[in-house]
Amino acid sequence: MSNLARQLQDQQQQQQMPLTEPKRAKARKFWLTPGEMVLGLTFTTMVGFGAVHMISNQSQIYSVNKDIQEIQSSIKEQGKVNDDLKVQVSELSTYERIKSITDKLGLQFNDKNVKVVQQK
Repeated sequence: MSNLARQLQDQQQQQQMPLTEPKRAKARKFWLTPGEMVLGLTFTTMVGFGAVHMISNQSQIYSVNKDIQEIQSSIKEQGKVNDDLKVQVSELSTYERIKSITDKLGLQFNDKNVKVVQQK
């Protein structure tokens, strides 16, 4: 075969076979570099931790405020009880009542033995 025949044969084979180039695997292009991904993950983790920490602190503050209000209400109730007891003491320590009790017990009034005690 001559060189011309060989060229013709090659041309015919090329015309019969469609031109297909081997497909290359497309390289995936990420819009973030690995370093940026690490920084983003670190930042997201820190924000999440901060949010959980803030919610935990708010919960503790709420609990302490609730305890303070309960203690203040119990202090007010105890103050009312104390005021009632002071009134009761003043009613029970009147001169007429003491005089009537001494008369019932047969005791006699002696001015020299009387001592005045005042409450604060």
